[in-house]
Amino acid sequence: MESIEKLGDLTGKTVLVRCDFNVPENDKGEITDDRRIKAAIPTLKSLLDRGAKLVITAHLGRPGGKEDKAYSLAPVAQRLSELLGAPVKLAKDAAGPDSKELAKNLKPGEVLLLENIRFRPEETSKDEAERMKLAEDLASLADIFVFDGFGVAHRKHASSYDVSKLLPSYMGLLVAKEQAALTRALEDPARPYTVVMGGAKVSDKLKVIVNLLDVADRILIAGGMAYTFIKANGGEIGQSLLEPDMLDEARECMRIAKEKGVEFLLPKDLVVADAFSNDASCEIVDAYQVPDDMMGMDVGPKTCEEFASKIKDSKTVFWNGPLGVFEFPKFAEGTRFIANAMKEATANGAFTIIGGGDSAAAVDAFGFKDGDFSHISTGGGASLEFLKGEGLPALKEK
Repeated sequence: MESIEKLGDLTGKTVLVRCDFNVPENDKGEITDDRRIKAAIPTLKSLLDRGAKLVITAHLGRPGGKEDKAYSLAPVAQRLSELLGAPVKLAKDAAGPDSKELAKNLKPGEVLLLENIRFRPEETSKDEAERMKLAEDLASLADIFVFDGFGVAHRKHASSYDVSKLLPSYMGLLVAKEQAALTRALEDPARPYTVVMGGAKVSDKLKVIVNLLDVADRILIAGGMAYTFIKANGGEIGQSLLEPDMLDEARECMRIAKEKGVEFLLPKDLVVADAFSNDASCEIVDAYQVPDDMMGMDVGPKTCEEFASKIKDSKTVFWNGPLGVFEFPKFAEGTRFIANAMKEATANGAFTIIGGGDSAAAVDAFGFKDGDFSHISTGGGASLEFLKGEGLPALKEK
């Protein structure tokens, strides 16, 4: 799929753009983080500058394939209008009669946002024929399709995957930027190349780790997933998170790393607590000697120092997943420490990638800025799927 930079004048053309506007909201329905909306602006302005009429489709939350006002894109339409400096019309439906009527009457430079595409059950259906019905409704609205919703690039959904079979299709500037950054990390990293993997489950990221054993020089494991590796390595993890059915896979992963000469580092020490709470009593222990009645909640100071030294010594760093329960201030220090090491590495010329998801949320919560890192991905799941080396459905030639 080529970039929209290949497109020329679009006067008189209607362009359907799939964006990722799945933004967090508070109890009042107010957007609390508009990063994903801002990320789409360069693509939208580029198309408008070429004279296009824009029809935008996106989702918000998981409404279960039915209309639900709690998941309306109305707040997104308002914020998008502010960022574009132009009115944004909101259709009452998702590629239904109102959408078609409004799209038909669009003038060059005007913008229409369809209501939440996940109000249509066909969007996420596993039945290709059902998805194609929605894809045909979407395709009927436009002359060209532009995919700029990187956060859903790994899904075979009607508005991201199937519609590209029906219209001339291009990737937006955001997706092109994401693809370039991740390709660099997967195929042409400056060395030493360090990968930091955190988060809860080994099962979510094992394929990524195994694939990166052919690319990375060092892999640092932390977060909830580290306890399964520690257990597989003979450690005692108390009440810490464990995936018993992944122990053999964890051992095999470490064996392959050793065979390939890849540094594979697990935490040396941990901050453990007697309950999953910010108010829990806690202490620092050896990572392999967690008391029976305690659970790991964060990496300890020795681990922070060792991991940070590896990161600062690197020329390429990819990080996905927090190192502890960063939502609790008492157990956020490991994640904050590594984010700061990433910032220092960036300042020293390293190419650094925050792999979306909770990692991006953490650096945002800690007050870091986009410029502190080389690239902050807008799609955690998509970035991990990309690094498996199998490609992303929405970007593959159909």
